[in-house]
Amino acid sequence: MTAALVAAGLGLSPTMASATEGPSKAVAPSPAKAEGAAAKTFHSPADRTVRTALPGARNKAAEDHTGIAVAIEGRSFSAYGLELETRITGPDGVTLDVVVDWGDGKSEKTTVKGSGELVHGHTYAEVGNYTVKVTATDTANAVRGANEIAFVTPGSKFTPHAPTRLLDTRDGTGTKAGKVAARGATRVKVAGNSGIPAGVEAVALNVTVTNTTAGGHITVWPGGKGSERPDTSNLNYTAGQSVPNMVIVPVGADGHVELFNGGWESVDLVADVTGYFTRSAASGYTSMTPARFVDTREGLGTAKGQLAGRATFATQISDLRGVPKGITAVALNVTVTDPKEAGHLSVFPGGGQAPTASNLNFTAGQTVANAVIVPVGPDGRLSVFNGAWAGTDVVVDVVGYYSKDSKAAYRPIGPWRTLDTRDPESWWPGGRLPARGYIPQWYSPDDHAGDEALVLNTTVTNTVDPGFLSVAPSPFPWLVNDQPGAPVPTRPGSSSLNWTKGATVANLVQAGDGEHGIVHFWNQGWKDADLIVDLFGVYETD
Repeated sequence: MTAALVAAGLGLSPTMASATEGPSKAVAPSPAKAEGAAAKTFHSPADRTVRTALPGARNKAAEDHTGIAVAIEGRSFSAYGLELETRITGPDGVTLDVVVDWGDGKSEKTTVKGSGELVHGHTYAEVGNYTVKVTATDTANAVRGANEIAFVTPGSKFTPHAPTRLLDTRDGTGTKAGKVAARGATRVKVAGNSGIPAGVEAVALNVTVTNTTAGGHITVWPGGKGSERPDTSNLNYTAGQSVPNMVIVPVGADGHVELFNGGWESVDLVADVTGYFTRSAASGYTSMTPARFVDTREGLGTAKGQLAGRATFATQISDLRGVPKGITAVALNVTVTDPKEAGHLSVFPGGGQAPTASNLNFTAGQTVANAVIVPVGPDGRLSVFNGAWAGTDVVVDVVGYYSKDSKAAYRPIGPWRTLDTRDPESWWPGGRLPARGYIPQWYSPDDHAGDEALVLNTTVTNTVDPGFLSVAPSPFPWLVNDQPGAPVPTRPGSSSLNWTKGATVANLVQAGDGEHGIVHFWNQGWKDADLIVDLFGVYETD
């Protein structure tokens, strides 16, 4: 069982670390339901069995041996794993030698007498496409039957891409120029575009909505015939706002991604690619406890003092604070605070030129955060450019990194709404995210050794005061987390998103779920707020 398990939690404050009821009421959708929704299936029926005579057989024509057949059913619940169920049909009382060839140079052998069902499991060492073949041999009658399936690992690995604009409705980049109509959609070509390969599985996009005249939301999902738009959203906006958010989204069968404007007025949309996922040996992901690498207010990672308008600083990422040498890209949460005027921030590989792509937009005096996935330069550095004409403070937290030595591959799930405090049926005991408190969410059982990180979209809404959200793994298991007198976890020092009074703010979070598969969502503000959490995928090592 992996991170597709979704369960509700309890709203806790640091001074009241549990509720009076036991854990039985805290459990939400079952693991089977969640896993079933995320499973990939593969099958080849018995009528596809190919029967052949053994070499040297005399008067034993394969076509006369109608009793031998092989039916295969495969299911995958993880990035690298395959569960195989094989039904063998053979002559009564005759021993059949069965070989499962996994297609990666490994095989398993067993026997069946007459007919029977076999169950095997296998974990591949690398993502990719494999032909799995099951052969049943009737030595006594000199005939064998074989069947096979084409197995594609659900997991894929990351390749960084220099920040590049794929879509801009303002000037017609990637589409016809002109705003996206209310309740309308536009499409962006990903596969085969700007050096992205045709076989791309998913893409990391920074999506920005701008030139808004009313409130609404944006939903991003795979394109192609038969693809249905999900009910979840990726970012929210109000009139006059320019709002970005990082999105990791599967690419449709037609090589496109769709973007839907959920507002009642037209908007402009911008999408910048920073990387993509393929089923080939590339970079895996390693999660880490969020670590602060840059804070211009303190002089951490760069010179002390605001980053001047139209200025750039570079900072070291690799070989520092637990991030190893040789990484290819880094996952960040970047925050702008106390900007003197409106502008944007661009994050790009160290040693390169500032791109036209932006990572977050801000107005004077605003504190705003956004997730960023960006390649690092050859020296392990990245650069930050202030596109405004006046100074701003910048904070950079590292939440994980991509490298050739990291095994965790990305597996899309859902999107699956795991928490909505506005809905009294969403979790127990219900209610808003408490001020200065947290809600724990159980995503995996304790045997979830293959989970590296969750890909979540978090949205805070119905806010009555400024604040910020922190996301961190639980330091203790659920049965401790849920009991009276439970220990109080340490309050996280980093932020995942910031909000102002009355704002609805979303941000992508790549969060490790720790040793116990439980994530804490902290309200670091002084007033209650509503929280929505959507699960989009998981990084797994098996």
